[in-house]
Amino acid sequence: MQKKLLIIIFALCTQVAISQTTIIRNPEIAQMISEISSDSLEHHVRALASFNSRHTLSTDEKDGMPAAQRYVLSKFNHFAKQSGGRMTAEIEKFTIPADNRRITADSPGANVIATLKGTNPNDSRIFILSAHMDSRNKDVMDAEGNSPGANDDGSGTAAVIELARIMASHEFSATIMFVAFTGEEQGLKGATYLADKAKSEEWNLIAVLNNDIVGNSSSSETLIKDNLKMRVFSETIPVAETEQEGNIRRYTNADNDSKSRQLARYVKEHGDKYVDQFEVKLIYRADRFLRGGDQTSFARNGFTAVRMSEMNENFIHQHENVRVEDGIQYGDLPEFMDFEYLRKVSAVNLASLASLANSPGQPQEVKIDVRGLSNKSKLLWEAPAIGNPAGYYVLMRETSSSMWEQKFWTTETSLTVPYSKDNYFFAVQSVSDSGAESLPVFPIPLSR
Repeated sequence: MQKKLLIIIFALCTQVAISQTTIIRNPEIAQMISEISSDSLEHHVRALASFNSRHTLSTDEKDGMPAAQRYVLSKFNHFAKQSGGRMTAEIEKFTIPADNRRITADSPGANVIATLKGTNPNDSRIFILSAHMDSRNKDVMDAEGNSPGANDDGSGTAAVIELARIMASHEFSATIMFVAFTGEEQGLKGATYLADKAKSEEWNLIAVLNNDIVGNSSSSETLIKDNLKMRVFSETIPVAETEQEGNIRRYTNADNDSKSRQLARYVKEHGDKYVDQFEVKLIYRADRFLRGGDQTSFARNGFTAVRMSEMNENFIHQHENVRVEDGIQYGDLPEFMDFEYLRKVSAVNLASLASLANSPGQPQEVKIDVRGLSNKSKLLWEAPAIGNPAGYYVLMRETSSSMWEQKFWTTETSLTVPYSKDNYFFAVQSVSDSGAESLPVFPIPLSR
């Protein structure tokens, strides 16, 4: 009934602009979001922080990184029982080569991965939800000292575990990988290993949502307390941009329309739609100053990736040894986290990931006709290689705007709108009969 109703709505809206404020929530996604538990998230954070050290080079089988990895694996395997055989989990081991910096000798590394296989045998797409489970002290080479790493990045790892629990029993067209990386603090080692593997094996990896430091709502120094906002970082000019892509970007002035920027907008739209009392803020940077995250490894290999992060960081509880100094408690401890805030961030991830994994493939060969002078704009494209979309949205925004402002619905593979291509930016996305939208595709010029 829900699908038929949406199809009727789409048919009535053919070639009509749809307001960005229109809210139609998918009931299955809304139900999954309601199942996210702040208590469950807190349990996982406290369990991870209870290990003496999750340093990448920690070898303590009972109280170090190997034990923490087995904890995450045990959770993934437990959730897999609810998947009807579609979820499998493993600790994927690899060797981290010495880099004469933070890895002084070849060392063992491992990522903990749960893979939820897509239900469509013709859908080769992969979406990754990730975080890093390793922690550190002020001395990044201290592999034995107590480093609880509750927020950095027990928070992101807990979110990955919690979403794996909820999503395991649901069906998605595409495959979802839930990944807890090792080696982030030593130089993005686990993410680099997996990103290189994805590139060499030619995975159809569509998007990576990386969560790093997502469980605190109060800042040091400025003393801001605000659990109503989070940040999404996305690269502007792709680090892996080719010369041809650079020429097209400069010609179309698409500096603000990288694939990662499109993903960030998608996350904001779905977060704002599904998560009450919360706002996703777009940060037009690949990451913060002096810091980096695992999404970088995928961006370097040409994949679409963003970083999810809390809005206000508390540096007293990051990269600090646990101690009391001048009456101040230092260290990354669970008691300084906001688990209701972490629930909201987790909900933004779920809304975005579930929508993406059940969307049709992106439209192909998306072009905008620039062969003549006109105050109208014609866009044309080909159907996606994956899925059978009910139709398409042509998206439009003013050149000075950060978000798409209008949507035009069509069931055809071309559309002419009465707005000048000189004054607006456009994109096209596929839409399923249940309303799931693909990532938007920015058009290239059709000049002859």
